[in-house]
Amino acid sequence: METRANHVWVGAITLLLLAGLAVFFVWLARLGNTDRKEYDIFFSQSVGGLANGSNVTFAGVPAGQVTAIELWPQDPEFVRVRISIQQEIPILQGTVASISASFTGVSDVTLDGAVRGAPPITEPGPEGVPVIPTQPGALGEILASAPLLLERLATLTERLTRVLDDDNQASIQGILANTNVISRELAETAPELRGVLRQSEAALAEGTQALDEFERTLATTNRLLDQEGASLAAELRTTLQAAQSVTDDLEATLQGVQPITRELSETTLPAATATLRDLRRTSESLRAITDQIESEGASSLLGGPSLPTYEAD
Repeated sequence: METRANHVWVGAITLLLLAGLAVFFVWLARLGNTDRKEYDIFFSQSVGGLANGSNVTFAGVPAGQVTAIELWPQDPEFVRVRISIQQEIPILQGTVASISASFTGVSDVTLDGAVRGAPPITEPGPEGVPVIPTQPGALGEILASAPLLLERLATLTERLTRVLDDDNQASIQGILANTNVISRELAETAPELRGVLRQSEAALAEGTQALDEFERTLATTNRLLDQEGASLAAELRTTLQAAQSVTDDLEATLQGVQPITRELSETTLPAATATLRDLRRTSESLRAITDQIESEGASSLLGGPSLPTYEAD
């Protein structure tokens, strides 16, 4: 009985020591976490490559680790990632989180965008710790736009295939052949083109000389106008005055002729018209008498018409 009691005491003491050791380790763990801050990040995109223990960096500086990853029970469209950040890292208003994925498959959480003088993010979120807003990462944006890029690449490939079909290739070959022919003909006509260019240069030189002579002529004309312009203007003024005088005399003459013209049109011309009408009737009567004399004789003018004779029964 005494030996069994000793064993019980030894076991109890051992259990107490183990429990005390466990409490000590828990206390040490909590003591190590007192200099860290926890935040939640809600990602609406894939968090592939992210795992517990993944690194958290702030502007490229190691700042903490990922402590939990799970689908958010309140809205499965979001993935809740809890991170533990060192106490001295400034998580201020304006800080955003993104996932930096690599082609090796390992992803990290990147924090950036803190504004100097801004207040810290301290308001608890739906899970009891502050929430850091998110923004898409560069690789995430590329992956998100990958379907559109692939669709456009497929469309471009299809169009290139249509452009480079057999018929179009034959047409392109024909165009290249024609281009070669044109180039050869241009090379053959190069001496003639040089001669034409020389002639053009000579013509341009002659044109330049002609322009110089024309400019000298204009200068001479300007000098003549400057020297004799006053006398020419005086003569022109005298001529205009004489023309004005002639115009005035002509107008006065026309005014004197107007009464005569009016009398001629109102009196003389109507009388002359009536006289001509009478003469025309008289001429017609004389013509009728002449015709009667020619057909019936002059006696027809003296006697009346003969009576008809009647025979007795």
